[in-house]
Amino acid sequence: MRILRIALIVILGTALSATMAPAASATPVAKKVLVELREQGGFAGFDNRVIVYTNGCVRLSRRTGPTVNKCLTRGEQRKLHHDLKLLRLGHSQAKPQGADFLKYTLTYRGHRVSRYTLTATWTPVVQRMERFLVKYWAPD
Repeated sequence: MRILRIALIVILGTALSATMAPAASATPVAKKVLVELREQGGFAGFDNRVIVYTNGCVRLSRRTGPTVNKCLTRGEQRKLHHDLKLLRLGHSQAKPQGADFLKYTLTYRGHRVSRYTLTATWTPVVQRMERFLVKYWAPD
């Protein structure tokens, strides 16, 4: 009878630990990019990157410092979606002569376009994404 109890405890313990442990073979869900902004150039040598995922989280990086992952508020997400509805990417712009130009590259809905001057529909999107970079990217 004692052996039966011990065997029962071992079996129950094994069963419980197997059901409560996370699946080791579970594959993480891939993040889908909603929009990406990259700012490069200028005398300061900017290389800023803001990636907004469809789940409302962002990945922020600069030329120096760490890469930061944060999530936007619902209000920030809503305003960004509004700006993106009005966005017209157009075509890439030729590089102007000179050295102190910022190159803005937006990737949205599978299209990547680079510009050196912002259009009326680009300005709200770029400014909003720059605000995310200022607000959430803070090196420790």
